[in-house]
Amino acid sequence: MHTIRPMIIGDYDAVIGLMSATPGVSVRDADSREATGRYLERNPGLSFVAEADSRIVGCIMCGHDGRRGYLQHLVVRVEHRRQGIADALVERCLTALDALGIRKSHVDVFKTNEAAAAFWARQGWKLRTDIDRYSVIRGGGDNA
Repeated sequence: MHTIRPMIIGDYDAVIGLMSATPGVSVRDADSREATGRYLERNPGLSFVAEADSRIVGCIMCGHDGRRGYLQHLVVRVEHRRQGIADALVERCLTALDALGIRKSHVDVFKTNEAAAAFWARQGWKLRTDIDRYSVIRGGGDNA
């Protein structure tokens, strides 16, 4: 049995450990404790963790820009997959965004992460082919 609750900064070490151990998930400088704390403060009640047996077995981070929601870092431990945890985490985010009046959300998936692509497609999310995402890193290396 698992429980889902809002993520707090005290979950940081367990969440980063889970993300680091999951193939297809990238941990970057932008995922530092400080940056994660700012993200959680800016987007209160939108990121969640799943717990089972007193440990974090899943997580998702979520935020918004006032118009669109953004889901990131959906991760569930391999031995806890296929139990509805990822579905429940996503639903908690979408419900929280909906309460804020945000109806459209996006998620970025590495092109090499076939498992994630299959998950999101099964959930009814549509692969966008009409846009490209461009990024810039100011004042830092290539891992920000």
